[in-house]
Amino acid sequence: MEKKQVSKRLYVGGLGHTVSKAELQERFGKFGRVLDAEIITRKDDQGNPMKTFAYISVSISDADLRKCMSILNKSKWKGGTLQIELELISVLQHVQDRGLHMLKKVRFRIKSSNVQI
Repeated sequence: MEKKQVSKRLYVGGLGHTVSKAELQERFGKFGRVLDAEIITRKDDQGNPMKTFAYISVSISDADLRKCMSILNKSKWKGGTLQIELELISVLQHVQDRGLHMLKKVRFRIKSSNVQI
């Protein structure tokens, strides 16, 4: 029986400041096919790294995703403790997936209830 692969986007927090895209692809590639990895480093006013995290898009089965989460989440790696979560869907993506008609319903409800944004 073949496992159904679906595209998931993961948030990976707690990364060491020196981690590379290739290292992330190797680490997460053991569980699924890494489609993209984006590393973000927030810096303080002096330009020193304060927080490093990544978003990883991976084609993965549900079983392999559970395995990945159970093995890597809260594990120590490259000077940090990994925090792995499924990325929350953005409001814009939700509207795009559900269709523009849902947005019109929301606008109508806001106007009807005299709520101003």
